[in-house]
Amino acid sequence: MTQAIQKTLRDSAAMRWTALLLLALAMFCSYIFMDILSPIKDLMQETRGWDSTAFGTMQGSEVFLNVFVFFLIFAGIILDKMGVRFTAVLSGAVMLIGAIIKWYAVSESFMGSGLETWFTNNLNYIPLFDELGVSPFYEGMPASAKFAACGFMIFGCGCEMAGITVSRGIVKWFKGREMALAMGSEMALARLGVATCMIFSPFFAKLGGNVSVTRSVAFGVVLMCIALMMFIVYFFMDKKLDSQTGEAEEKDDPFKVSDIGKILSDSGFWLVALLCVLYYSAIFPFQKYAVNMLQCNLTLTEPASDSFWASPSVTIVQYVIMLVVAAAGFASNFQKKGGMKYGLLLVSIVALVVYCFMGFMRQSAESIFAVFPLLAVLITPILGSYVDHKGKAASMLVLGSLLLIACHLTFAFILPMFRGNAVGGIVIAYVTILILGSSFSLVPASLWPSVPKLVDAKVIGSAYALIFWIQNIGLWLFPLLIGKVLTSTNPGVEDPTKLDYTWPLVMLACLGVAALILGLILKVVDKKKGLGLEEPNIK
Repeated sequence: MTQAIQKTLRDSAAMRWTALLLLALAMFCSYIFMDILSPIKDLMQETRGWDSTAFGTMQGSEVFLNVFVFFLIFAGIILDKMGVRFTAVLSGAVMLIGAIIKWYAVSESFMGSGLETWFTNNLNYIPLFDELGVSPFYEGMPASAKFAACGFMIFGCGCEMAGITVSRGIVKWFKGREMALAMGSEMALARLGVATCMIFSPFFAKLGGNVSVTRSVAFGVVLMCIALMMFIVYFFMDKKLDSQTGEAEEKDDPFKVSDIGKILSDSGFWLVALLCVLYYSAIFPFQKYAVNMLQCNLTLTEPASDSFWASPSVTIVQYVIMLVVAAAGFASNFQKKGGMKYGLLLVSIVALVVYCFMGFMRQSAESIFAVFPLLAVLITPILGSYVDHKGKAASMLVLGSLLLIACHLTFAFILPMFRGNAVGGIVIAYVTILILGSSFSLVPASLWPSVPKLVDAKVIGSAYALIFWIQNIGLWLFPLLIGKVLTSTNPGVEDPTKLDYTWPLVMLACLGVAALILGLILKVVDKKKGLGLEEPNIK
């Protein structure tokens, strides 16, 4: 009789992890495109005339519509009314449209066109936004940067919509099962896209000895096509699941504006939302400056031009080793036999050591910092599995805050003490970056799976949207604040490798202190109200 009970796709571990893989690969592609121009900032200035102000303004435009036009809130409403599969495909299409616009903006075809003339003569003043100092354009901004910013805004809408949709999709497929492990695994794979971008964007831009930034963005557009295909395949899997379970898509449960008020009136939701914005504001804006911070504090000697360490092939070798670290570490989470599990972990650790050695030999700040997302791939699923089986999500958030504070203070005060020490400085940098990666891994593993415990299932999409919106405010604000603090504390310093990063890092450490206080309050609220944040997801 038991065998006669029909099982759904969700009951099959292979099928639900296939669904997760589709969602994770789509986010992996989006993370690559998100930073596709970051490693070639110098080439953008040489070939398109983008100075630092133009480049920074364009990069910040990604979250403009999400924050100031409240698109993320609308995205949450769309998700709650239309369901996961529709919103997933929609977000993929929106990202692709934005990516194509950005590609055309930096292409040779745009140069000298009538569209370039129009953008040169327009969008130099945006009423109200200029007065508030938050305009995504400014007078004198290159036309290509303006048009690219328009495309990046559209991409940003789709990307954040995809983020909340993927979170909702994971809840749908994994609730009551290994949900924290699933969310941690998705974020781990997505973050591998950051390191992938840093390696392959310059590779395509300089391919064949002919510099072309268009090739790098075209590479990103191809990846967004792949992301859309992943979402389309997921669409049919999700539809099949609903036909098996008899569940209606979320759109049959009408959304009400009063639901947002219900979410906003919940103290637990606010604690998690504020924790999120503090965590991410101390990490993502830091990533934009981390390489330069290392250049300012490490003694790096460029290898001889005719050596292996300066050749293009070393980049490919290092990336292959990176994949070994990620694949072995990730696979170890799913091994039931102890010998295989610890064997894969050993392979991952050895490969990580080899990667770090290569980074040292290359004397490259970019290569050194790349271990940050790399460790997240290894450790996030481990932490997620722990939350699934043991719980303690709120306690892990407190631990993450302590590590965050320690790392930023180490960068601020201890790393500069090793300036001039070629080996010691890099060792300190590697250890601190690895610990920071561990801290950041605590967020998706413990924070995101806590949201379904705080809000009604009908409004999970809107809850995630509100959290992402609050998070985007921090992601828009703190890169600007870091830049302003750097400028004010380094008067007259023109060499970008001689900046003093002490006070920006202290500011980020303060975010960690605030997160620590909120984490402790969350533990008290959880105990008082019985939210279940310290309880395992699998019971």
